[in-house]
Amino acid sequence: MPMITEKPVIVDWDGPDDPEKPLNWPKNTKTMIISAVCLMRFTTPLASSMMAPALLQIEDEFSSASSMVITFTVSIYIIGFGIGPLFLAPLSEVYGRNLIYHVGNILFTLFTALCGLSPNSTALLVFRLIAGVFGGAPLTNGGGSIADLVPVTERGFIMSIFSLSMLIAPVVGPIVGGFLSQAANWRWIFWLLTMLSGVTTVVSFICLRETFGPVLLERKAAKIRKETGNPNVQVVGRGDISLGKLLRQTLMRPITFLYKSAVSIVMAIYMGLVYGIIYLLFTSFTQVFQERYGFSQGIAGLCYIGLGLGCASQLFLGSYSDKIYTSLTQRNGVERAEYRLLLLIPAALSLPIGLVIYGWTAEYTVHWIVPIIGTVFIGVGFSGSMTSVQTYLVDAFTAYSASALAANNVVRSIAGGVVPLAGPSMYGKLGLGWGNTLLGLLSLFFGLTPLYFYWFGEKPPKKGEDPV
Repeated sequence: MPMITEKPVIVDWDGPDDPEKPLNWPKNTKTMIISAVCLMRFTTPLASSMMAPALLQIEDEFSSASSMVITFTVSIYIIGFGIGPLFLAPLSEVYGRNLIYHVGNILFTLFTALCGLSPNSTALLVFRLIAGVFGGAPLTNGGGSIADLVPVTERGFIMSIFSLSMLIAPVVGPIVGGFLSQAANWRWIFWLLTMLSGVTTVVSFICLRETFGPVLLERKAAKIRKETGNPNVQVVGRGDISLGKLLRQTLMRPITFLYKSAVSIVMAIYMGLVYGIIYLLFTSFTQVFQERYGFSQGIAGLCYIGLGLGCASQLFLGSYSDKIYTSLTQRNGVERAEYRLLLLIPAALSLPIGLVIYGWTAEYTVHWIVPIIGTVFIGVGFSGSMTSVQTYLVDAFTAYSASALAANNVVRSIAGGVVPLAGPSMYGKLGLGWGNTLLGLLSLFFGLTPLYFYWFGEKPPKKGEDPV
């Protein structure tokens, strides 16, 4: 009969080089997992803007709905992005990343298909909201997977690829959606998304592995309990805590970030402003280029290419972020997550410059290439700020990075869903020139504010310490 000891047996990794620790897994395994996560992170944001060029077509079919309701079919999906991670991210810190990814993929595919079957605008709004909720799983959990797998000195470049997959998707979406809705109809946008999501789901089942350390250690502890018959085997850092209490703690964690952590609050406000501006542009680009430049519905979708080119700059900036981090760590003799914030400076300057160029040249109908050049600067600012903030949050709150990203995401997504609704009124009163200048000034002010934490910092939680 196995001996049962009263003293708890603590299960931890067998040293920093333990091959079972995700940070030490083979490069091929890590690449496979990160590629699958990036595919998910491309697929669900693709659905956020793909229907934007078809809004007039949808309005014609659902003629009883107002134009604001039809515009809200784009915005409500982004709001779903904010709601979902509030419980999906903390649940991944209890049950692991994989379960949340798989459930999210399956339900996202289902409700995207239902969007294509919508008989009226109300059904479309409901299905879009639910699709957004479950489509939000990779937005925050993906950052957690990166933290699980990638050493801090290499994280900037990987996070730039990770962010780029999300940033490029809303740019590609309207290009494909414009031509597809023109050639067929708007419902085919959702059929295509359903097929892509189905492929993504299959790839995820094949490629993903559980990466969250505490869950892997819990499996290890469960195996030891079964083999020894000792019920006092515990995972390091968890102690004897009931599942109910653990769930309450984790589900409250994202909300707690938004009132206990000053840096989370400031980052959330800034990214909310940036996201609101970007989705305001996403929902107005097509109308601007169709009405002022005479573009067709399909060609108008190509005006998003400038944003895409600007976002692609992150492949360079992400690698440079790692070099800055390593250099400053060696010079100062201490690792600080705040080193990641230095790249906010070019991003905070590029975004308002782009908004001013785009706004005033479109206002006076200067040759179409000039406002599109302005959108390149906007793309650089958007992607630079997104990558800097997300990498900072992952580095500062490694074990709880999914919840930290969820806190940032909820403010960002609500702003991205609500701000576009005010766009027509703002542009109607101020025009494209002054309207975008106002947005540029706001983005400049809030973009430089997070640098306060580079100079003065905020005491991060100790390793293994719960920030709530």
